[in-house]
Amino acid sequence: PPGSCRAFWGWLNAVFNKVDHERIQAVGPDRAASEWLLRCGALVRYQGSPKWQQDYNGLPTGPLGKYKIEAINATDSCIMYRGFDYLDGLEHVTDIKLEKCMYIQDECLQRLSETNNLQKSLQQLKIISCGNVTDKGILALHKLTNLEYLYLSDLPGIREKETTFRVLQQALPNLELELDLE
Repeated sequence: PPGSCRAFWGWLNAVFNKVDHERIQAVGPDRAASEWLLRCGALVRYQGSPKWQQDYNGLPTGPLGKYKIEAINATDSCIMYRGFDYLDGLEHVTDIKLEKCMYIQDECLQRLSETNNLQKSLQQLKIISCGNVTDKGILALHKLTNLEYLYLSDLPGIREKETTFRVLQQALPNLELELDLE
């Protein structure tokens, strides 16, 4: 029947995003988050490595806690709110790119900005072509107090551009805000 294929993929993506707290305890937050992100089609880069990890089966092995996620590229991935618990234990993430993420919405950005470790570590954030993001989600980013650079592009849900960006700039005076919005 029409629409059943879309429903199936939505269900499968929800399964990929289900948080396994026992797995986080067993292998540590960075390894568990790496598994989640790669399962959903995102890429990760570890501290001290110039290479992006994209192959789930090629995840590095070694002592527990050896590989720390430094950057996340979620372009075209199926990450969604229900998986964001995986971000809680990440202490070294400085850079996140969310591009063409159909499940990213205001609640995701709010959750991102309320993650204590990310409030301390995140320096760069790019949000591009995420159609479910509105002014509310962008305003929620004000809790990311160490954010130095924010790039926003192709976000049709942002309606009150001037007001939203003025409020964000006041909350984060050191933020370099780059916009590519019509």
